[in-house]
Formats: sequence, C-alpha cells, structure tokens
Amino acid sequence: MRFGLLYELQLPRPWDDRSEHRLIHEALAEVEAADQLGFDYLWANEHHFLEEYSHSSAPEVFLAAAAARTKQIHIGHAVVLSPPGYNPPARVAERIATLDLISSGRVEWGTGQSASRSELEGFNVDQASKREQWAEATEQTANMMAMTPYPGFEGKFFSMPVRNVVPKPFQKPHPPIWVACSNKETIHAAARAGIGALAFAFIDPAEAGKWAGEYYDIIRSDECVPIGHTVNANVAMATGFSVHHDEAEAKARGIEGFQYFGFALGHFYVYGQHKPGVTNLWERFQAARPDLPDVAKGNGIGTPEQLRDRLRQYQDAGVDQVIFVQQAGRNKHEHIIDSLKLFAAEVMPFMKQDQTERDRRKQEELAPFIEAALQRKQWMRPLTPDRVPVVAAYGKSVVAAKDATDKPTYRIGTAGGFEVPMEDLAEKNLNAAE
Repeated sequence: MRFGLLYELQLPRPWDDRSEHRLIHEALAEVEAADQLGFDYLWANEHHFLEEYSHSSAPEVFLAAAAARTKQIHIGHAVVLSPPGYNPPARVAERIATLDLISSGRVEWGTGQSASRSELEGFNVDQASKREQWAEATEQTANMMAMTPYPGFEGKFFSMPVRNVVPKPFQKPHPPIWVACSNKETIHAAARAGIGALAFAFIDPAEAGKWAGEYYDIIRSDECVPIGHTVNANVAMATGFSVHHDEAEAKARGIEGFQYFGFALGHFYVYGQHKPGVTNLWERFQAARPDLPDVAKGNGIGTPEQLRDRLRQYQDAGVDQVIFVQQAGRNKHEHIIDSLKLFAAEVMPFMKQDQTERDRRKQEELAPFIEAALQRKQWMRPLTPDRVPVVAAYGKSVVAAKDATDKPTYRIGTAGGFEVPMEDLAEKNLNAAE
C-alpha cells in the first residue's frame, strides 16, 4: 500500500497578516519531512473562494515549490478544476507538463469539476453541464500533451486551432490521470474512463472494498475506454490522520481537525449559508461540535498498532493508496511532524513489506485488460506535415526607409515597429517583398 498527504491549506479564523504565510511554509516543511520519511504522494487541491476551508487556489505554485524541495514523493494535483471556465485546457497542459519537468517525472494529474456554488458561479461554470465540460476538456488536454502538433478542436465547450502545445511532459505520453470521486457512481465513471479514483467520501474498509471491487470489475470489462493515452488503474481513499502511542492523545490531536474538515466541506457543498468575507466558519463549527460524530473509529487516528490493523483492512479490500488528511482545522504543525515520524517508523514498514510483489501481480493481471481498453479508444487523428496550417504573424508589413546615415533600412510591423539595416534583413533571410 502507498500513502499520500492531502493539503487543502485550511485556515480557520481568526487570521493575522502572516497567517497565510505561516500556513504555506509549515505545509512545505511537512512535505519535505514526508519526502525524507518515505511517503509516496503529496496531493494539493484547487479551490476558489472557500475561505477557512481551503486557501489552495493556486496549487500549481505550491506544488512547484514542493517539487523543488523534494526528491522522491509524487507531486499530485487533487485536483485541477477542468471545466474551461476555470482553466483553459491548453493552460492545464502547459502547467502540468512544466511541473512534470521540474519534478523529473513525479507528477500525478488529478482532475475534477467542483460542486460548490461559490466556485461554479464565481467562474460562470454551468452546474448542469460541468461533467460534460470535464470530459471534453480532460480528453483534449491529454491530446495536447501527447500530440505534436495538437490538431485543433471544435467542441461543445471550447475550441482551439492547430497549435503545438509546449513544453511536453517528462512522462510520456502524459502523467497518470485521476479524478475526484465522492460516491460510488463517480468511482464507476473513473473506471469507465480508465483513470485513477481519488475517493474523498471517508468510508470504512468494508464499504471501500465494495467500491474498489466494482472499480476493478469495470477496468476488466468492455466498459473501460480510456479518456487519456494510458490507463491508470488505481483506487485511493482519504481518511483522517493522527498517530501517538497514547490513543487518547492521538484523538486529542486529530479528531477536532478532522471533524472541522467534514463540517466545512458540508458548509460549502451541502447546507451552508455563506456571506463572503463575513461568515466565521470556525465559530459555527464550535457551536455545532457537541452534536458531531466521533470520527476516529475506522480512520487513521490512533496508536501505531491500531493503524496497522485498520490499514491492512483497506489493503485487503483492494485499496491501492490511503491519503491522510492531517492538515485540517487547527491541527498543530509540530503534532503533524510527530505523527509523520511515528507512522514512518512503526506503521509504514509493516504495510510496505510486500509492496514489490503486490505491484508485480497487479500489473501482470491487468496487462491484457489495459491493452484491450486502449484498443477500444477512438484516437484523435494526427496531422501530416502538409496539412498543418501556416500561422502568419500579425503586422508583417515591410516599408522601405533610410536611416540618419542615408543607408537603406526597412521598418517591420505596424506603427511602433522596429527598423533594421537592409544587410541584416538579408542575413536573417527576410524577404522584403513579402
């Protein structure tokens, strides 16, 4: 089993002038520690306007800083909001590829749509068609990274002419694709698209086993038609995280933050009445907390022995990765570091002792199904060189003139263009007759 860390960059009120600065730099220090301790994945979400719940509106910047500070941990978007109103597909392709080059091939490309009214209406993204927008944009973004040149596209939600989108990613044809999943139906959709499932539903191992089983049944079936140029067959499940030799202390350090995570999620996505810049979410959480459930049971909050038992249940259920929600609410930076160290020392070795053999068996078993899925895909047809259109530069007017020494020069461009000597034109193979 592999292990990831999720960063929403949560920041409950009250704030001071340096709150966000401390938040980001403490998170980067935690990521550095996680990389050195052997954690496998760093995941950072893209959210907008969800104050207190998530100040992670530019995860590509945070992840680039993390990539520069680490050597082994995978750098995961969880997720890039894919409807074009949030991010034009070409910009996503450029950013993912650049981050993949910076990290020398460690990027995981998580995708999603968002379901919050604050985000959707903030960017004028139509709620009814957001899933269609995600599918169109994600498929074309993958094509942009994999094809030279990109043949262009006239779609329902965006259009783009022929262009060669650069740079190209370090991983060929593109980094592994994932999608955020909040229920069993989206798990099924991930499998049909041949991409990894990032499940943020916080379910117990028994339910996780049902979801993972149905996911892999679809991967093996004729329903699986890859949205990208590869198949990324993986199931990741999110859970809380706090580890201490004293169970009571583990709960004292971790339960409040995980409860706040769930409460804030519900506020923005389900039942909340929010006034931007006014509503105090932390105060509302404190008022509601006595009636909130105990979230420690079945999650990654407890002693090393308890976590070994619970995580083995997830592993036996077919879950490939557990993503820990440790930066939540007011969880303290020093407590997060303590938990990471204790987990790496006393839980991780137990869970990873047969990782290589498990990977080998999985790859061997799925190989024929993945090959069949790729054969079912309808690939975008590449352009032959003779069919690639010419893109003529704006203002390509060339006007004869003379400079102060009475030597012939040519003014290139419209008003505000620049002058070059005639001999330079010849050297640069410019044709004054054009």
